[in-house]
Amino acid sequence: MIDIPDALIATQSTYNGEAGRAFIAALPGMAEKLMERWGLRPDGGAMYGVCALVLPVVRVADGRRAALKLQPVDEETAGEPVALRLWGRAAAGAVELLEHDPQTGAMLLERLDGERALSGVADAREAVRVVAGLLAGLTSVRVPEGAGLRGLGGAAARMLEAAPGVAGRLADAGERRLVADCAAAVREVAGEPGDRLLHWDLHFGNVLAGRGGQWVAIDPKPLVGDAGFELFPALADRFDAGDVAWRFDLLTEVLSLDRARARAWTLGRVLQNACWDTEVGGRRLVARQAELARRLLGRG
Repeated sequence: MIDIPDALIATQSTYNGEAGRAFIAALPGMAEKLMERWGLRPDGGAMYGVCALVLPVVRVADGRRAALKLQPVDEETAGEPVALRLWGRAAAGAVELLEHDPQTGAMLLERLDGERALSGVADAREAVRVVAGLLAGLTSVRVPEGAGLRGLGGAAARMLEAAPGVAGRLADAGERRLVADCAAAVREVAGEPGDRLLHWDLHFGNVLAGRGGQWVAIDPKPLVGDAGFELFPALADRFDAGDVAWRFDLLTEVLSLDRARARAWTLGRVLQNACWDTEVGGRRLVARQAELARRLLGRG
């Protein structure tokens, strides 16, 4: 038997409805079958996020400590094993994929130190430096045709189509203009969405210690596109308005990015988040995101 946290049950029911409840009901049997198939034994209490249950395990054959990740297969999670394999071949700095079950979406991953996340590093600038180094490795990988991953071009088209409605739902006139300016910036670059493998969610909490103390990226939401679309989490995490210019300069330098394109794609992340927030009734931009956009537009 496995212990399924109440919080995971609640989020699956809230966000995925009947499908989420079916996923929760199937978890014990799924875990038992995979433990047997891959020769695993439990090795500690369960961990969880919004959608996934992670079970610490040991591979009986060689004693290797690993993590069994169980999550629903959907548009967001289907590309994760594909991306991890591509990064693994390039030794790019992502968590190692040991096994994958296509039917359930389950993955056996290398075990990292869940008690040592980059979010616990006191110096925010040091954390940004770490993310910059990881992004340089991750985005160095070009995605071959036919990989089946989502593309930034489609995401850009959807956010541009939604932008007028998003602006119309915002209560503040200044924020409406800001959304229009973000959309204008995205239009300038949308025709060249890029071919690099993006993590899409590399905030400080998605970097854990492992491999002799080296920092490792986890939990990607893979996307094919321009590396400039990757900067937003490192700019917004532990946000400091006075540090935006320093962070942007460092990230674009380490990743060897064109600054104008990187600025446009980062404004695209602000627009994308505004799309999501207003879909669920939001009437204002998230304050730190609005300030980040203003700073990038030279209005700070």
